[in-house]
Amino acid sequence: MLPLLYFLGIVYLFILIEAFWSWRQEKVVHNWRESLSNIIIMLGNNLIKPLSIAWKYFLFRLVEPFQPFDIPVNAGTILLTFFIAEFAYYWYHRWNHELPLLWTLHHTHHSSPWMNLTTAFRINWMGSFVGQVYFLPIIWIGFDPEVLAFCLAFSLFYQFFLHTEFVGSLGRFEGWLLNTPSAHRVHHGSNEAYIDKNYGGVLIIFDRWFGTYQAETEKVQYGVTTGFIGHNPLKVVFLPLWQYLQGNWKREKDNLKEDNMINQRPPIRKPAQSVN
Repeated sequence: MLPLLYFLGIVYLFILIEAFWSWRQEKVVHNWRESLSNIIIMLGNNLIKPLSIAWKYFLFRLVEPFQPFDIPVNAGTILLTFFIAEFAYYWYHRWNHELPLLWTLHHTHHSSPWMNLTTAFRINWMGSFVGQVYFLPIIWIGFDPEVLAFCLAFSLFYQFFLHTEFVGSLGRFEGWLLNTPSAHRVHHGSNEAYIDKNYGGVLIIFDRWFGTYQAETEKVQYGVTTGFIGHNPLKVVFLPLWQYLQGNWKREKDNLKEDNMINQRPPIRKPAQSVN
């Protein structure tokens, strides 16, 4: 309980620092209705946390008897687990953008046109249940479930600090090892050059390896190409999935391609009217 209180204290301290900075700079990074919506979504995740923890341990205990290896816990294997978890997270995050069904869940996190630390709270309530299934193969190989859970939790904590405009570009440090606020602002952009870029958690190296890294070269337009849903937390969480089930759902790039095709069509010429 005490570590959780420390965590919450750090989180809310930095939110207050960011809010004070934006006020002093006269920079609009908060919409208070949107920030309240983000906090309500976070509270919803906390309410269902006992269920997600129970689901996690059920899955972990399900695969543990079938582990071909019993990998010991030491400094080397903890580092290896972290690296594997980051590699797996990169692909999970990428598929959350590229696969329409997963995008309905991840859309919650990207649908806000504002970028501030409370944006990190916008995690779909169903997402954690899906994510835990995805990471099961790491447990099945023989890695310790608690070490993996710690690595993933650390990644989420690190990423909290990436959702801000308070920190500008870090110059020559950008795009080589660690994810940064600048790189993550790009990830949240709906600019055509920024869509489906910078998937890394703590590390940005996999974006370099797999060709998805993009530096922040133009002002970021936050949000999604399909438009603003609103401030209602229930709509933010559930509307994309409902639209998908109705067959009325597009990925970011698909929507952008359709818009570009419409814009590139030649104007329709009306037939000349004959004069009697």
